[in-house]
Amino acid sequence: MNDFQLINHFSNHYELTRKDTMVKNIKRYRRDLEREGNPLAEKSAEGRYLYLDFIPTTFILPADYNMFVEEYRKNPNSTWIMKPCGKSQGSGIFLINKLSKLKKWSRESRTVFNPNLVKETYVISRYIDNPLLMGGKKFDMRLYVLVT
Repeated sequence: MNDFQLINHFSNHYELTRKDTMVKNIKRYRRDLEREGNPLAEKSAEGRYLYLDFIPTTFILPADYNMFVEEYRKNPNSTWIMKPCGKSQGSGIFLINKLSKLKKWSRESRTVFNPNLVKETYVISRYIDNPLLMGGKKFDMRLYVLVT
C-alpha cells in the first residue's frame, strides 16, 4: 500500500468511490425517480435533467461504446475526457476530440504479447470547457454521508 492510500472500512464503499459504479448508481437513481414520477426527475424540452444535472453526459467503456458513439455523432466538435476506473490522482486521464483517437487508443491498449487482454474499464464524460477553478486549478469536492 502507498503512503497516499487509506483503507475505507465501510462495506461496499466502491459503489461510490469507483468512477464506473458511481456513474452506474447515479443513472439507476435517475431511472428510479423517473419510474416513480418524482418531480426531481423532471427534464427540459431538450431532454436534460432540470434538478439532477450535476454530472456531464457519461458512459462506461467498453460496455457503453455504441451509446457513446451515438452521442458523439450528435455533437462531433465536443471534447471528451477519459478516466480509468481503477486509478487515482489523475493517472491515465486523457482528452479526445475525435472518434479516431478513441479507436486508436483501443487498438493500442491491446499488447502484442497478450492480444486477449481484457481492457481496463474507463468512464468517458463530456469535458466541461469552462470549469469552476480554485486558485487557478480544477478541483472536485466529495462529501460522503453515512446515514444510520
